[in-house]
Amino acid sequence: MATNKEIKQDEQPDNDKIVDLNADKVDATGTLMTTNHGVRINDDQNSLKAGDRGSALLEDFILREKITHFDHERIPERVVHARGSGAHGVFKLYESQSALTKAQFLNDTSIETPVFVRFSTVAGSRGSTDLARDVRGFAVKFYTDEGNFDLVGNNMPVFFIQDAIKFPDLIHAVKPEPDNEIPQAASAHDTFWDFISLTPESAHMIMWAMSDRALPRSYRMMEGFGVHTFRFINAEGVSSFVKFHWKPLLGVHSVAWDEAQNISGKDPDYHRRDLWDAIESGNFPEWELGVQIVSEEDEFKFDFDLLDSTKLIPEELVPVQRIGKMTLNRNPDNFFAETEQVAYHIGHVVAGIDFTNDPLLQGRLFSYTDTQLIRLGGPNFQQIPINRPLNPVRNNQRDGYMRQTIDKGKSSYNPNTLGNGFPAQAKASEGGFTSYPERIEARKVRARSKSFLDHFSQAKLFLDSQSDPERNHIVDAFSFELGKVKTVAIRERMLGILSLIDSGLAAEVAFALRLPVPQDPALPLNHSIPADGDPADYDPTIVRSSVAISSALSMAGTVKDSIKTRKIAILAADGVDEISLTTVKDALMAAGAVVEVIAPRLNYIIAESDAQIVVDHSFLTAASVLYDAVYVPAGTNSVATLEAEADAIHFLNEAFKHCKAIAADKAAIQVLEATYFSSKLPDDYSEETVLREGVVVVDDVEELADKFILAIAQHRFWEREKPRKIPA
Repeated sequence: MATNKEIKQDEQPDNDKIVDLNADKVDATGTLMTTNHGVRINDDQNSLKAGDRGSALLEDFILREKITHFDHERIPERVVHARGSGAHGVFKLYESQSALTKAQFLNDTSIETPVFVRFSTVAGSRGSTDLARDVRGFAVKFYTDEGNFDLVGNNMPVFFIQDAIKFPDLIHAVKPEPDNEIPQAASAHDTFWDFISLTPESAHMIMWAMSDRALPRSYRMMEGFGVHTFRFINAEGVSSFVKFHWKPLLGVHSVAWDEAQNISGKDPDYHRRDLWDAIESGNFPEWELGVQIVSEEDEFKFDFDLLDSTKLIPEELVPVQRIGKMTLNRNPDNFFAETEQVAYHIGHVVAGIDFTNDPLLQGRLFSYTDTQLIRLGGPNFQQIPINRPLNPVRNNQRDGYMRQTIDKGKSSYNPNTLGNGFPAQAKASEGGFTSYPERIEARKVRARSKSFLDHFSQAKLFLDSQSDPERNHIVDAFSFELGKVKTVAIRERMLGILSLIDSGLAAEVAFALRLPVPQDPALPLNHSIPADGDPADYDPTIVRSSVAISSALSMAGTVKDSIKTRKIAILAADGVDEISLTTVKDALMAAGAVVEVIAPRLNYIIAESDAQIVVDHSFLTAASVLYDAVYVPAGTNSVATLEAEADAIHFLNEAFKHCKAIAADKAAIQVLEATYFSSKLPDDYSEETVLREGVVVVDDVEELADKFILAIAQHRFWEREKPRKIPA
């Protein structure tokens, strides 16, 4: 058998050939219809019958093929992350990371690595709403020259459980209850909170899930996290611990809970549509890849365990280094073939990236291949075009359902001489993957490390880091969710858990539920203390976090200097002032916003100047919750029509209720005076007031446009919620 040393250069596999990801695409434009076997079809409208009123004939192979294929078009949906949306893009490195990792796509700044990203909700089915209160999946497949690397994460940096053996329990609890299959895509029910109230390790994650992070404004405006601690390994074999982050360049923004519920009724495809439209219009979403690096010698210097997936590393302790940028620049050509069939796996890594002993990560390494086998029909799912690596696949695996590769040659085993020893094993210096030689000396046990047993410090850190409006939303979320729980004992037990995080939080939620906060709540039985442990070491009321507040955990300080891709509604009717409308519209579009005119009827409106202005939506087909801000231009007849139009007033009331920027020409003030918030209009419209209140009413249309843009960039004016006035 030929050894690696004996292989001559001209016998080496042709690794320079790159598979064309577009090779299997078919465009039927200008072609004739055929069967799946290539026979041209003369009539696709009528089945073959015994006379025009006779029975269908069994020999109709065209009918049989078409119906049979249709009957088998559905595949099992994902157990979790079923509701998703994807896009193609590229990743570009800023600066070589060769000191940390030998992964080539993180070493060479000249490489542009193709990616496919899939965003998703977790709990709901494929037909559920985009706007459920839920974790969002954020999975990235890097098609590197050394193989595929899948960074399979979420928009939250921690998870509900510490050990993968609890994952089936978590998902069974959050899915619709098995007796009646209710509720869909919602955690506000008994089984979920029964599980959470008995699982103290979920305390940190549940704070994230009840926060505004669970209601992103857009996939383009949410962070992504690898969740687990991974390893980087450089060419010298030196290992570092690494946490992965995706930082959106548009900032991190959310919607209000009431708004989310309305969007679910108005447009359940809101996030999917938003991503598609942004890419189609050339407003390509961008994120920077960030890493937190911890050296081997610093593994135990923190007051938490790096291997605990219910913990994060505060950025005050280890800053996030931004090392590259991902841009999504192409929508899929076919949703099923790409977005639905893409198969991610946390175990898809390349040389230079490796795993740690995180017990949640370790379980995921088993689970992903197992689920793809049943979902995609067999062991050859990686041959589906969206899953193929760029570099050629060469090994001795053969056959199986839907095998597409036609392997030539006599040998399909190793070692061999009949194939001259090919395919040959690659040395580490040739890019061969080698696992990090971590030294392990331990007994086999079913146990948790003592370092995993602080469940409440980081939950409190998260809560204490929120702005006042964000904290109010967390209180409201717990009050809503637990208010949907029918079993009082579960509510009481959950209040006990909240009291161990923060007594004020527990008191506010208890007030909404009209229940007392349990005194000295007992931890559930699965919070066990080892027989030889000191109870003082496991006291959950002790705050162990060395960081009191982490600014990165709040969205209050996110990017607020751009209105790019924000959707702005202009409310108008016949008789609108064309100059007022077009001046503001042009200014908004020049700043990168998407502007749509909404009127009582579709097609067009006639301005005071007799010009026809295109109408994008009527009040029947549009809704305030689908826009980021709203403007009312001048025009005597238009203003009078809108003032008398109930849908227009409701549109403005909802926009104000959901804390959005609102602007009106001073000549249109009577429309705002017809709203419920008319008494809340500012006394002046200085820049300072506009940035605080989010309302602009001035008569100089160019000044109005400038101040309106400043207001929209703030995203929301959550302080409006404080008085808790009567809803719109």
